[in-house]
Amino acid sequence: MLAPRSFFGVLWVSTLPPYNEHLMRDLGAMVLALGVVVAAAARSMEPRLVAVALAADLTFTVPHLIFHSAHSGHLSAGAAGTLLALLGGAVLLPAWLLLLAAKDVGRKDRPAPRP
Repeated sequence: MLAPRSFFGVLWVSTLPPYNEHLMRDLGAMVLALGVVVAAAARSMEPRLVAVALAADLTFTVPHLIFHSAHSGHLSAGAAGTLLALLGGAVLLPAWLLLLAAKDVGRKDRPAPRP
């Protein structure tokens, strides 16, 4: 959000011009807001908040992976493979954690959230 031109300079982003400062700053603000929710969930470990934060994360990361899966032909095979592996991990980890958190949401004997 504070340095949109630097993010646009990343190989995977800069190959899809044109640069749009407004869009880059909005994306940065949205990712920052999502980070606040995820951090609050990690701090509290309250099962419903954790599940909502992970679902919100997946709401971003799944379409992001789908887009890049369909639009990686302009990258070298190595760059495309690296990008898709990173984005795939960004989907698989929260999906797995969401499955674990969903099991805990309805439990009445779960430990109290940390203060």
